[in-house]
Amino acid sequence: MAGNEDAACVIDRPALDHLIEALRAEGYLTVGPRVLDGAIVPGPVSSTAELPEGWHDEQSPGHYRLHHGDDRALFSWAVGPQSAKQWLLPAEEVVWRATLHEDGWSSADTPEGDQPVALVGLRPCEQAAIGVLDRVLDRTKVPDPSYRRRRQAMVLVVVECGTPADTCFCPSMGTGPEAGPGADLVLTELPGEDATRFVARAGTERGADMLAKLGATTATPADRRAAGAVVDRARRSIHRHIDTHDLPAVLRANLEHPRWQEVAGRCLACGNCTMVCPTCFCTDVSDTTDLRGVLTRTRRWASCFDLEHSFLHGGSVRTSTTSRYRQWLTHKLGTWHDQFGVSGCVGCGRCITWCPVGIDLTEEAAALRFGGTGRQAAS
Repeated sequence: MAGNEDAACVIDRPALDHLIEALRAEGYLTVGPRVLDGAIVPGPVSSTAELPEGWHDEQSPGHYRLHHGDDRALFSWAVGPQSAKQWLLPAEEVVWRATLHEDGWSSADTPEGDQPVALVGLRPCEQAAIGVLDRVLDRTKVPDPSYRRRRQAMVLVVVECGTPADTCFCPSMGTGPEAGPGADLVLTELPGEDATRFVARAGTERGADMLAKLGATTATPADRRAAGAVVDRARRSIHRHIDTHDLPAVLRANLEHPRWQEVAGRCLACGNCTMVCPTCFCTDVSDTTDLRGVLTRTRRWASCFDLEHSFLHGGSVRTSTTSRYRQWLTHKLGTWHDQFGVSGCVGCGRCITWCPVGIDLTEEAAALRFGGTGRQAAS
């Protein structure tokens, strides 16, 4: 478990309930993992009774299933199809509105009344993804005002990963399974049949204040070892890997590699990989006017797999699936570094799981580096 172990405490499930209640009393919308439509997705929660107790996931390329066990674990699963991004950069939102009156136009930006959100049960890779979005949408010369407002009000409660999926590769990207700095609270769920217990530590002053109100006890050396063992087991179980050494240069040198054509032969250009990605930030903006004279400017998620995404005067620049897939992968793993100084990938594996034909980003990156099939080159 990363961080200051001397400050580690132990809390139980009732204390986690108390934390959720306290956050709600302060006006936060508490969002946590829930089972919905056959997947674990983030949504509003009011108590731990709504968390996925005893639920576990099974993931592989193009495959996702849930099954229920007889244990009481709340966080014994890996990430699902939806990420924290939707609470910072909604899939659709009105960013500006103007109304026509007899004496002219009046306009208003997005309302300032968003309810602050507390994300409870965030995975380390998702915390890292928020850090990437911060670089893109907040820590920039022209920050996005809606994103900044939501981000500054947000509380992050991260649960370190003990049961990664077959499609995870976070160690390659330095984003898990242990939590990095920046979370308000970090929890590690300890194994046990009788009760749910967590080793907890505060990552911010706000988190320390929250932890002080939960009746936590000081973690024993045995508790700390158990928490460390959870993360160590998770790390050892992750077999997918990307060699990130000089990867942007490798991609630049292989823009005409025949592998792009091969993967395009399978790719459906459906955009699933971009829709489930926790860091993809592309949007389209459209203006509509109704019969009452109200002009609305709406921002929606967009995908580089859409033909219209690269539309310039005269038509789309990337007309083939090959060019669109190449744009996605080379931006995610390569030119993102040039723009923002970090990778656009956090190793969550969602793009692998939710690709209908099971295209594996780690396999494709290895194929481009070594020239053979990615699976052979990675083994």
